[in-house]
Amino acid sequence: MHDISIPALFGALAAMLVAAKLLGELAERAGQPAVLGELVAGVLLGAGVLGVVPTEGPAGEIVHVLAELGVVLLLFEIGLETDLREMFRVGPAALAVATVGVILPFAFGFVYWAYVPHPDGGGSTDLTTAAIFVGATLTATSVGITARVLSDLRRMSTVEARIIIGAAVIDDVLGLVILTVVSGLAAGASLAPIGILRTLAVAVVFLVGAVLVGRYVAPRLFDQVVRMRVRYVLLVFAIAFALALSSIAALAGSAVIIGAFAAGLILSGTNQFDTIEREVRPVASIFAPIFFVSVGASVNLRLLDPSRPGSAALLGVAAVITLLAVVGKLAAGWAAPWVKYRRLVVGVGMVPRGEVGLIFADIGRRAGILNEAVFGAILLMIMATTFVAPPGLKALFGSSRAEPVS
Repeated sequence: MHDISIPALFGALAAMLVAAKLLGELAERAGQPAVLGELVAGVLLGAGVLGVVPTEGPAGEIVHVLAELGVVLLLFEIGLETDLREMFRVGPAALAVATVGVILPFAFGFVYWAYVPHPDGGGSTDLTTAAIFVGATLTATSVGITARVLSDLRRMSTVEARIIIGAAVIDDVLGLVILTVVSGLAAGASLAPIGILRTLAVAVVFLVGAVLVGRYVAPRLFDQVVRMRVRYVLLVFAIAFALALSSIAALAGSAVIIGAFAAGLILSGTNQFDTIEREVRPVASIFAPIFFVSVGASVNLRLLDPSRPGSAALLGVAAVITLLAVVGKLAAGWAAPWVKYRRLVVGVGMVPRGEVGLIFADIGRRAGILNEAVFGAILLMIMATTFVAPPGLKALFGSSRAEPVS
């Protein structure tokens, strides 16, 4: 901790929170979801412009941890707002959307990088490995960004929102499998089908098992907790429950956000649900903006500088993979023809890559599989897909009435 300037870190966090709320307000006044303003705040405060948000060193690690806490609380809140019975009702549709939304973008990215001529074939490894990484970065869906937009628009109870959230959670499970594969490739390992199946099984068993067991245990536990007299005891125990389940999920080989979402689903079945949901919202409103600002801060606007050598080729590659990324997810909106819903809404909701795509791309960059030019093109794709979803969903939902504020 001696390498960290605590006053500087506190100043950066203050700037992140204030800028997020001010630009979020401007976004709402402009008729857009607040999350769009928070992402713009991140771009402005990031290394590409003002350099206020620390991204490296101990201070960067602390901001990363706070951002992770923000997305955990956001997914916990989304889980609380999700009707489990309605989620199961759209389960097959969500599975179909997630599956198509992973397979198509991966196939598009792989084929483009492996078989279509482009300015740069990858890093220091073979073209096929680079193509796998490029395809993998196109498969991700940032459930945090889409969930926040749907919450801002007060559309969480719509069938489209349930399909999107369910598909995004399944997408994260499939993303764990893909992450296992690409991490192994980065380390020089060969594909191991048994390991891939194990990762998939662990994630599925954890989510289903946690919800089934938790739905039995949690109501009894919180009936005892509510008898305690200390202030905000329900809030403290609810957040502790979400953090514990997130930690268990990660230790079991799943993802922390899956654990947080499961915690919300579980506690939505308790007698204290209304109080928990009401008290969690202010806490999530503090930490969630840190996550979105940190996502925006990862965007480097210098990549768009036309005076940079090779910038034209970089922008061309970025444009192609962005088109493939958007088309692949939009097509996923039509994956469940047996269910009545607005296909384009679901497709747009699956578009943003956000921090998930960054993780995949960063693994490839650090392993030398993707060079800086390819990494830059992928960053531009992530930037474009992340920023197109909020106004897109706002426009598509604009013709119908919002849900009443609870």
